[in-house]
Amino acid sequence: MGRYVVRRLLQMIPVFIGATLLIFLMVDVMGDPIAGLCGDRQCDPATAAQLEKEFGLDKPLWQQYLTYLGNIFTGDFGTAFNGQKVTELMATAFPVTIRLTVVAIAIEVVVGIVLGVVTGLKRGRPIDTSVLLLTLIVISIPTFVTGLLLQLLLGVEWGWIKPSVSTDATFGELIVPGLVLASVSLAYVTRLTRTSIAENRRSDYVRTAVAKGLPRRRVITRHLLRNSLIPVVTFIGTDIGALMGGAIVTERIFNIHGVGYQLYQGIVHQNTQTVVGFVTILVLVFLVANLLVDLLYAVLDPRIRYA
Repeated sequence: MGRYVVRRLLQMIPVFIGATLLIFLMVDVMGDPIAGLCGDRQCDPATAAQLEKEFGLDKPLWQQYLTYLGNIFTGDFGTAFNGQKVTELMATAFPVTIRLTVVAIAIEVVVGIVLGVVTGLKRGRPIDTSVLLLTLIVISIPTFVTGLLLQLLLGVEWGWIKPSVSTDATFGELIVPGLVLASVSLAYVTRLTRTSIAENRRSDYVRTAVAKGLPRRRVITRHLLRNSLIPVVTFIGTDIGALMGGAIVTERIFNIHGVGYQLYQGIVHQNTQTVVGFVTILVLVFLVANLLVDLLYAVLDPRIRYA
């Protein structure tokens, strides 16, 4: 396994470079960031030239990227146009979004897998049909509609929660935003688990375990569930980064000052350093999460070996 991990880490290098280069190029076409610094009035040529030199925007794009790439290996993600270090923004934003993502993943895993196992074992019955219909409805409704509806009902009409999350963003305050963030993924996890359970239920190894007289609970947990979770774990692993990056809508609705909020502010104000810095960290999260998922396969299925 050690050789496999080393090989995967080496494979992550060109993927990381390619992804960050693509992000750098995409952010460059957002517009002139200097124009955004001067507000509604156009910057005079002298001021614009000074700002471009200060932020390194007077250099060719390829040189800007190489400079940025060299700086991030020393922990320097640049300076936002308001003069604040991007690493300082990360230090305040990422802990909040990580807590929100943990809540969302916990809801997604627990509720999604439980519903998937129940419906997979009772395929074709009323509970199966009801859950499938419910998940289809959840998938069809955009996240911002779900978020605004829960905020209106639970926060404004019934007063069960605060409509806006405080600056502390405790786990208790993030339960409803986490549910909103995880809603679509939860539906997919439920459907994936159901399909995998229903397919593996007819496998030879399950029939053999039942024929041996093993207890039903052991057959489900030790044999059926472990093998059925492989596609689910794959989805959840890729979904971790997607939840952190896609939290921009949920964080805007509930006024959560996390990664999504900082990305939104960076895009609105054309703050390239902030956008590129935050997305670079999200790329790393994607890569590490996928590596951990691959290593988890062998835990779920002992037949899998790494060369």
